[in-house]
Amino acid sequence: MKNLTIGAHILAFNAGALIDGIVIAERAGLDTAWLVSGGPAPDPLAVFAAAAGETEQIGFGTSIIPTFPRHPLAVVQGAVVVDQLAPGRLKLGVGPSHKPAVENMYHFEFVRPLQHLREYLTILNAILKNGSVEFHGERLHAEAQLQEPTQVQVLASALRPNAYRLCGELADGAISWVSPLPHLKSVALPAMEEGAQVAGRERPALVGHVPVVVSEDPEAVWAAAQTQLGFYPRLPFYSAMWQDAGFSEAADGTFSRAMSDALVIQGSEQEVADRIRALPSFGLNEMLAGVLNLESDQAAYNRTIELLGALSQED
Repeated sequence: MKNLTIGAHILAFNAGALIDGIVIAERAGLDTAWLVSGGPAPDPLAVFAAAAGETEQIGFGTSIIPTFPRHPLAVVQGAVVVDQLAPGRLKLGVGPSHKPAVENMYHFEFVRPLQHLREYLTILNAILKNGSVEFHGERLHAEAQLQEPTQVQVLASALRPNAYRLCGELADGAISWVSPLPHLKSVALPAMEEGAQVAGRERPALVGHVPVVVSEDPEAVWAAAQTQLGFYPRLPFYSAMWQDAGFSEAADGTFSRAMSDALVIQGSEQEVADRIRALPSFGLNEMLAGVLNLESDQAAYNRTIELLGALSQED
């Protein structure tokens, strides 16, 4: 689709399976393969570096690399490798993650996350786009030089207005996660426009994470959504976002059927295709598809990937 880039979150539990999933996504015609990052799971930049030799054109996206555990120059090391092996194909998504994950797993103090992200983006932009950085902030410091600038795009995660505003000002795009489409249209877009105006530039891309599955079994979809998405309202930032979006039940960590229906694109191939074609009307420039895994219908995943690939090739 000319007005919508379509990518998918590749989910597997070892590096070989992730690479296989990326190859399948490219063969299906998808524009971008997205990997998440966290804890001791396979490092996405290392996986993408390996996948570069197995693919020809599919883009690679991280959603996201948490900022607190890694100094930005450590992330640059991996990003440069991917860019050298697959020039111009990397969308480097970073973000602060969440207080429970950062403090429980790493035992780092999770304070002023947007300040930390602002300084992180400043460093990444300088060295990846200009080839050198000399930055001394309140939280982060960096002095380094590359042989030459890269073609890496620098994106950041966002859930609420201040984060979207920061992305509008400093990033090449904002990446949502588990956020209903009307919320993106009414909250994310205006905030990104405000940030872009501060920087005197056009609004950058909005990458919208959209759970999706080709299935006409609503009960199976609801069961899968509860299992795979139901824990998000128990995280403070997600709970606040859902409440902002009009779902007061998220205040006590509840993931309701109404929330699932507002979030997940489901139905027949035609119904799913029509809703995906309408995503630009909500302001999305790229769909980051999170394909739900239905225990009762394992083939639904393959049907969904095939449809996403076909849609990405539409004129």
